[in-house]
Amino acid sequence: MADRFFPNVLPDFVAETSQHEEEMGNALIKLLSMPYSSLSQQFKRTALDLKETITLETWGVTAQNVSDFTLYCGTLGSAFLLFKSYRLTDNANDLSLCLAMVDACNSASLSSRDVTFLCGRAGVCALGAVAARYAGNQELLNHYLTQFREIKLSRNLPDELLYGRAGAAEVFGDDEFLEAAMDAAEVVWNRGLLKRVGICHGVSGNAYVFLSLYRKTGNVEFLYRAKAFACFLLDQAHKLIPKGEMHGGDSPYSLFEGIGGMAYLFLDMIEPLSSRFPAYEL
Repeated sequence: MADRFFPNVLPDFVAETSQHEEEMGNALIKLLSMPYSSLSQQFKRTALDLKETITLETWGVTAQNVSDFTLYCGTLGSAFLLFKSYRLTDNANDLSLCLAMVDACNSASLSSRDVTFLCGRAGVCALGAVAARYAGNQELLNHYLTQFREIKLSRNLPDELLYGRAGAAEVFGDDEFLEAAMDAAEVVWNRGLLKRVGICHGVSGNAYVFLSLYRKTGNVEFLYRAKAFACFLLDQAHKLIPKGEMHGGDSPYSLFEGIGGMAYLFLDMIEPLSSRFPAYEL
């Protein structure tokens, strides 16, 4: 099991300080000790740089051809990241590009029998409708809503609902579930620096355990732990992935397997009380 994760040698807590960086030790400690307002700007800069790289690789290089339309590993995940960026920066170009990607995904998915949000038509129509609403395009909004209503669910569709470790408590709102979620979070803290970058089964996804519990409890210990995992990625991912010491994902620019999820996490770290695990938390 130990070969699946990095030993967590992160400090249990590092106080924020305005001490000059040159007076301090290693880079990760510098990040953890930065005032949150400064650190959040670093998360933002890195996330927006990653967004540009992801957009180029999944849209520009492909000549806007969609081979995988899904939110999970395909073009719709890039559109979802662009929409997240738009919500934070109010960059109209991000919204316009998001809508263009959704349109291409819509065409690519017309014959698909998959209906789920992550891997099917529901995700395309839902994101298209929301993005159209923000763009003030009522005609396009109605178009996607109509298509959404036309999705037919098979009788054989499994009754699956996927949540992260901290999700039981969120749904049922019971102290027993919350206690279990906090116990699970302790395991994630000790063994959650996985040798994978993604949201699905990597460090980025595990950081959301702490963000969810921070929103639920207001306990800043959970915010610190989310910050610690995010800072680990900020400091180490770009070094570990090229060396093969961290798996960058079979779809390396995707939202759930690749660096798209890391970029999404960094954007959520800017306003942690508003953070949501993409496509699952409301």
